[in-house]
Amino acid sequence: MTLHRNLRLSNVRIIDGTGAPPVEDGVLDVTTDGVIAFAGPSAEAPDRRDADVRDLRGKTLLPGFIDCHVHLGFTLRNGPFHALRNDPALIVLESAARIRATLEAGVTSARDLGGLSQGFREAIDRGLMPGPRLRLAVSPISHTAGHGDMHLHGGRVALTVPELIEIADTVDEVRKATRLVLREGADLVKICTTGGMGSRHDHPDDEGLRLEEVRAIVDELDRHGGKPVAAHAQGRKGILTALRGGVTSVEHGYGIDDEGLDLLEERGAFLVPTLSTVFAIDKEIMEPYHYEKKVRWSEITKTNIGHAIERGAKIALGTDAGVCPHGQNLRELGHLVELGMSPMNAVVAGTRTASELLGISDQVGTLEAGKIADLVVTGVDPLSEIRALADPSRIEIVMKAGVVMKDLGKTAAETTPA
Repeated sequence: MTLHRNLRLSNVRIIDGTGAPPVEDGVLDVTTDGVIAFAGPSAEAPDRRDADVRDLRGKTLLPGFIDCHVHLGFTLRNGPFHALRNDPALIVLESAARIRATLEAGVTSARDLGGLSQGFREAIDRGLMPGPRLRLAVSPISHTAGHGDMHLHGGRVALTVPELIEIADTVDEVRKATRLVLREGADLVKICTTGGMGSRHDHPDDEGLRLEEVRAIVDELDRHGGKPVAAHAQGRKGILTALRGGVTSVEHGYGIDDEGLDLLEERGAFLVPTLSTVFAIDKEIMEPYHYEKKVRWSEITKTNIGHAIERGAKIALGTDAGVCPHGQNLRELGHLVELGMSPMNAVVAGTRTASELLGISDQVGTLEAGKIADLVVTGVDPLSEIRALADPSRIEIVMKAGVVMKDLGKTAAETTPA
């Protein structure tokens, strides 16, 4: 539903994403062009006689959440041969369904780190399909037999769409791979500085791209106006390589230690721990090698990420949805709290901090006048029952840029002129 009149959300508890205490009797005004005009206590709200009013008594209003690590182009349950066995139209429509489920889970912005082409971003921006605003890596850069190399053992057949893989083994090749990814419409570049759990050729402690290669990618991006670099980095050595090379974010970071945390702080980089994949271990749908690595690393991860939380590392929410289920993105909030983060700080990780990582904090991430009206409404109290937000049915309203994308209530009956 597009707003034809200004809208006032009244009698609502506001958690604005800044970390400030909730406003218990709050008002939020949205203009017809999708911008927040006011957010604060009802006693300070301006006169808005030209607005429709919706009473949200008993509800909590939050910024739209931001998932900084998703893979909307696939799902683990489908298996590696799914894209090869099915009609391309089916693959596209399945991705569209996952994108919509992500939006309806309360995620109004997302960063896809491999497997989704720029056409999906354009389709959303043009209003051809509903979805979060997207930042795309398009295709990760990996070396041969590294985490991004999804070829069969001993063969030359890729398990995924060939154009969504960039293999590079020298400094010159990573420069060219960076240019190719940019040509495909990437908003950022994802690199692999370690092995991984879902890749059959390597392990999380294996080193991936080397320091000189990471620096070459960062330099290449600087030559093209500068774009962020997200590093798949699970083991300790690869985490340090990524940070020393100048990446923007460490994805996963399962083996991060104090040296890595010191570098993270020194470089102003972000940690995206993707705990949803650590807690989502399903032997029935995982390849044996994947299951074995996940079990072996799960407790290591919980210890190290718990320590990172204790130290106050700059953590942004990311789930690795695709490896874990889509449409349950806010489950990550509960996992962060389980490892020691306060519920309020978990909300901040999924809103303000995540917007800073995506470079859109001037537009979204907090509920403040002048920012785009991305917001969610829930009957859940996130500060006392944050795990309940994992259930999309508890996300009652999702608004993106002032447009109501999901509404489980009776909008027409409950909205009245002021």
